[in-house]
Amino acid sequence: MTDVIAYLKGKLAHCTSDSVIIDVNGVGYRVYTSVSSLGLCKEIGTDVKMYTHYYVREDTQSLYGFLTMEELNMFNQLLTVSGVGPKVALSIVSYVQPYQFAMSVLSDDAECLTKVPGVGKKTAQRIILELKDKIKKEYKDVPEFETVDAKNPCEDNRAQEAVSALMMLGYSAQEARTAVNKAFDTDSSVEQIIKNALKQMIN
Repeated sequence: MTDVIAYLKGKLAHCTSDSVIIDVNGVGYRVYTSVSSLGLCKEIGTDVKMYTHYYVREDTQSLYGFLTMEELNMFNQLLTVSGVGPKVALSIVSYVQPYQFAMSVLSDDAECLTKVPGVGKKTAQRIILELKDKIKKEYKDVPEFETVDAKNPCEDNRAQEAVSALMMLGYSAQEARTAVNKAFDTDSSVEQIIKNALKQMIN
């Protein structure tokens, strides 16, 4: 079912360790959010827009929100997994970036997910089992890491993962490869390569 509240846009009124309060025309909405979104929230009184999920159960009603659609989509995917509630989903979104999550599921990397507090091996394996086919369909144009045709100097796994991650963010294979080739550094981590490649695309 489509959420009743798709997003909130207003003034940042207050921040806690796991939520923000957004003042929308005099009404304060408490929105539970990820560590990464909290870190990007600016000073109190500044404008903020969050894409939201309205979580309703018999004994609770809560708003969960994120600064990017990628985090919201990941959160929604996790909620479809049996045994995964909003607290666990929010914890995973806080510790794993969307592209890292997708790559972990596609490559059966349960260890990446078990590093998240509150996520055990069985839960990680269940997430992979239930979401792998869904994510494959969503990212059907993203090549498997070992088949990425990355030209020199991108002939290692870091470059291949960076290309796949950029494609998961919506860039074409050619755009991703070109940017990674320009941004690649033998001393850089995958995350650094991705950040540098994104700067290449924006500039």
